Amino acid sequence: MTNPPPAPPVVRTKIVATIGPASREETAIHGLVEAGVDVFRLNMAHGSMDEHQETLDRIRRVGDALARPVGVLVDLAGPKIRLGELPGGAVDCVEGATIWFIRGTESDQADRFVTTYAPLVDELAAGDSVMLADGTISLVVEEKAPDAARCRVVQGGIVRSRQGVNLPGVKLSVAAMSQADWQHAEWAAAAGADFVSLSFVRSPVEVKLLKELLRTRGSQARVVAKIEKREAIDNLDAIVDAADAVMVARGDLGVETDVASMPMVQKRIIRACQRYQKPVIVATQMLDSMQHARRPTRAETTDVANAILDGCDACMLSGETAIGEHPRLVVEMMRRIARETEKQYLADRWRYMEGRFMAERGSAGVPVQEFLPAPEFLVDGLHPITQAVVDGASRIAGELDAKLFVVASRSGLTAIARSKRRGAVPTVGLSDNAATLRQMSLYWGVTPLANVASPDINQLLEHVSAWGLREGRLQRGDRILLVAGIGFGTGGHNMALVHEV
Repeated sequence: MTNPPPAPPVVRTKIVATIGPASREETAIHGLVEAGVDVFRLNMAHGSMDEHQETLDRIRRVGDALARPVGVLVDLAGPKIRLGELPGGAVDCVEGATIWFIRGTESDQADRFVTTYAPLVDELAAGDSVMLADGTISLVVEEKAPDAARCRVVQGGIVRSRQGVNLPGVKLSVAAMSQADWQHAEWAAAAGADFVSLSFVRSPVEVKLLKELLRTRGSQARVVAKIEKREAIDNLDAIVDAADAVMVARGDLGVETDVASMPMVQKRIIRACQRYQKPVIVATQMLDSMQHARRPTRAETTDVANAILDGCDACMLSGETAIGEHPRLVVEMMRRIARETEKQYLADRWRYMEGRFMAERGSAGVPVQEFLPAPEFLVDGLHPITQAVVDGASRIAGELDAKLFVVASRSGLTAIARSKRRGAVPTVGLSDNAATLRQMSLYWGVTPLANVASPDINQLLEHVSAWGLREGRLQRGDRILLVAGIGFGTGGHNMALVHEV
C-alpha cells in the first residue's frame, strides 16, 4: 500500500431528478439518464395520473434502450395545507397587521384567510405560530373565537393564493394520506413503481399502513419516509426503523423547525439511517439557483458536497429539473460535484486503510476502527451471516486490490449491507429480479447490472467480466470478489469468492 487508487470512473452518490414540464419528453429523459440520473421522481401534487403513467412508460422505454436499470419514485403529496383563493390573488401582509383565519372555502376580504384544511380554526390555539409561503411570512395566534383565529403578522411579505401553510408544533388531526394519496398509491402499485414516498410522516404507524397497502396490491415498491415535521424528528428512530428509505425533505422541515438548526438536523437524520442501515436522500434547494443560472452558487456546491460527506446515498433535484431552464446541465453539475467530493472521500479512505494495515502489523498508524460505524440494527430481512460475510469480503477486496465487488441478491438487501459500509472497491449488483435492480439504483456505490438471469456462479462472473472489460472497468488479470449464497440452511449469503479476469 503506497499509492491511492485512481479516481473511479463512476460516481457513487446517486442522483434523483424530478420530472416536470421541462423534462418529461422522452428525449429529455434519455438525456438526463445519460447525464447521470439514477432515479426519477414523479410529484403527485402536480399533473394527472394519465400524465404520470405516460411519463413512467417513457422512463421504462429509456431504461430498456440504454440497458440501464432506472428507478421511479412516486412522491405522494400528503396532507399539505394551503391557502384558499385570496382577493386579487395576493395580499401584502404588513408587519404588525391583523389577519383572521376563518371557516369556509372563499373570502372577499384581504384580512380574512381561508384554507384547504377545514378543522384549522378548531385546532389553533393562542400562542401558536403560523408560517406562510415556505416560511417567509410569520404570524402568531393572539386570540381564538368560535369561528375564527386572530393573528398578528410578525414577519411580513406578499402571500399568494394556494401557497402553503405550515403550523410548527401544532398537533393536527389530519390523516397522513388523503383520498387522493390512496388513489395515487394504488396507481403506483399497479404501475410498478420502485419507490413510494409518504409526505409529512409523523409516526411509524403511517409508514406501516402505506407498506401494507402496497403489499396487499402485489407491489414490491420500497416506502420512503419524508422527514419534514417536528413530530417526525421526535419519533425519528421509530420512523427510520419502519421505513425502507428516508428523505430529508428540507423544504417544509426548514419551516417546521428552526432554520438555524437544519444542518444539524440533517446530520442527525443521516446518522440514524446509518444506524438502521437505510438509504437516505437529501432534498430541496440543492442547486436551486440553476433553475435559471448556468452555474450554481458556491454555497450550493458546498451544500451538495457536505451532504455526501455526511453519508447520504442520494441527492435530489426538484424544480431544477422539473421546471428549470437547464435540466441536463444541472444534473451534469451535480455529478461533477459528487465526483470531486468522492475523490477526496476515497483518498481519505485509502489513507485510513493504509493506517489500519500498518496498525495491525505493529507499525505506526491510525487506530483500528471502522471508517463508518457498523450499523446498530440490520435492515429487516438481512441475515447476520450475510452482514458478516459482506464485511469480511470487503476487507479481503481491499487487501487484494480487487477492482470490483460483486453482490448477487434477489431482494437487494445484501447490496444495502455493502452500500451502507461505504466500501472503497466499486460494487456491482446482480439480480434476476428487474424491480430489485431498479431499487439498487438508489444505493450509494452500487451499479445495478441489467440482463442477469443465470444462477450459475461461473456464468455470473463471466457476465460481469465481459461487462467490465467492455466498459473499461476491468483489465486482464484484475481481481473480482463475489458475495453469494450456496448450500442449505444458512439463511444468508455465506460465500465470498475471488475471481481473476
